[in-house]
Formats: sequence, C-alpha cells, structure tokens
Amino acid sequence: MRAILVSEPGGPEMLTPADVDVPPVGGRDIRIHVVAAGVNRADVAQRLGHYPSPPGSPEWPGLEVSGTVAEIGDEVTRFAVGDRVCALLGGGGYAEQVVVNEDLVLPVPDSLDLIEAAALPEAIATVWANVFLAGRLTAGETLLVHGGASGIGTTAIQLARLAGARVAVTASAPKLDACRKLGADILIDYRSDDFVERVLEATDGRGADVILDIIGGPYIARDIDALATDGRILIIANQSGEQASFDPRRLMAKRGSITATTLRARPLHERAAIMRRLRTDAWPWVEQGEFRPLIDSQVPIEQAAEAHRRLESSAHVGKIVLTIG
Repeated sequence: MRAILVSEPGGPEMLTPADVDVPPVGGRDIRIHVVAAGVNRADVAQRLGHYPSPPGSPEWPGLEVSGTVAEIGDEVTRFAVGDRVCALLGGGGYAEQVVVNEDLVLPVPDSLDLIEAAALPEAIATVWANVFLAGRLTAGETLLVHGGASGIGTTAIQLARLAGARVAVTASAPKLDACRKLGADILIDYRSDDFVERVLEATDGRGADVILDIIGGPYIARDIDALATDGRILIIANQSGEQASFDPRRLMAKRGSITATTLRARPLHERAAIMRRLRTDAWPWVEQGEFRPLIDSQVPIEQAAEAHRRLESSAHVGKIVLTIG
C-alpha cells in the first residue's frame, strides 16, 4: 500500500510517498480502507523528529482516520466488513490502509460524511480526556480555551457548550468570529487583550473553572491568575517552546491543580477506557447531529507537505484533513 513517510527529520518536503507492507490483522483488530486522515500538531512534531510513534505503531505519521472496514479479526464483536468507521491511532494514518484494535474505533453515523469523521477521533478524545475526565467540567462552569480556532479548540467549544458550560477563548482577531459561531461567548484577541483581565471581568472576578492550554510556557503563570478557586488547568501541548515559571503559592491560594497529559503514548487499555467513555457520553451528540467538526480544508494526501505548511502557519480554522483515493 502507499503511505507518506518521513524520509528524514526536517521540513514539510521530507514527507515522501512510498510503498509499505500492510500490517497484519490480529484477533481484536480491524483493517480499514482509509478515506481521509486528520492532520495534527503531533504529526508536525513527528516530522521534525521530536515525537516518534510509540512501540508497535507504524513509523509514519497519522493519529486519526476514517474509512470502511475491509477485514476483521476472529475476536471482533462490534464491527463488520463494510461498516463506516473512524479510529484513533498511535501512528500510521497517512496511508491507504490501517490496522487498529476495535476498542479504538467509533461508528460513523449516516448524518456525517467520512471526510468530516476523519477530523474527530484525536480531537474529541483529547478534549474528552482532559476537559471532562481530568478537568471535571460541569454545567454552569466557565472553560477557557487557548487556541480557540484550532482543531482542539473548535472541538472543545462545542462539547463544552453542549455540556452546559460557558466558554472563553483566546485567538487572533480574524478567527474570533468562527469561535463565536460555535458557541464561545467570551472572545479574547490574544494579540491585543490581556486574557486574565478579560476572563476576570467576564466572570465577576471569579475566574475560569477549567483552562485548556496548548501554549504552555509563560501562559501557565497567567493561567493561575485567571483561575477560579478550586480551578483546574490542563496542559496538552507547549507550542510556545518555552519553560514555565510560576509561584506555587498562587496556585495553593486558589486550591488549584495543574495536570499535563498526552494521549498517544498511553497504553492501549487507557486509550480504550477513554474511547468507551466517549462512546457513552459524547458520541450521542455526534449521532444526533448536535456536534460536527469544523473542517478548514481538504488536501489530497500526495500534497501532505502543503497541509503541514498550512498547519504550521496557523492560518487554519478547525481541522485540516488529508483525502486518500
């Protein structure tokens, strides 16, 4: 089968088409004919040589795909050949086929096309694991999302609103309207506004109950200033590339917590547990058409380098998806 490999660590031009072997199907695995693959910041980090696939996963990028089931293992119980599905992967999504444990696969409802579905597994699992499972966001609370127009951000806005929470976002001014249309009601231009001041003003001095931070570095100390008493900060990336420095006494005074997580490197049973909760608690919103991913652009997989350039430029709003075939 054809796949997009990283010939050597470096720029987008290092994404190179090649022929690779189709992985074998184990007892609880399914093989998917891929229609589309989501593009994520983790793919860029992998291309740069900073974030290799975990043991047992293909060495080429791709953390989420959609397509149709082509083959099932002897022990598979929830899927059949021909089913429309999307899946969370440890790697290998930039390819014509993937093999994945059935516990990491979700059914795609008829109301959702397969291009849209490819934008879901990584983003929705990341948001659910952090904002709702670790962050315990509940109705009536305020969620602050940094990078509100990103794939993670646009997912977090919608899920939080569906759960009855109020949403604040930071983004560049041209992207704030997209965040508003998705349900964010505290819109902060990170280039000209002080997000601490804006959040405190909008919450009558209380602060944000949960903060989802993809920036890291110098944002962490300011997150603490914007945090409500008993608030929770979830760090899922460090796009600033800088170290964080803060006074623990400020966090202690608010009885706050900071949790930093990754999804890809977790063992199978942990990722499977997240997907089970996701199927039960969030997937009904997808099935009922109440949640739809925001697609920025569709790019043929042969042009994966262009998709990476767009992602790295931060020109996108929502998810970039590679189409296959």
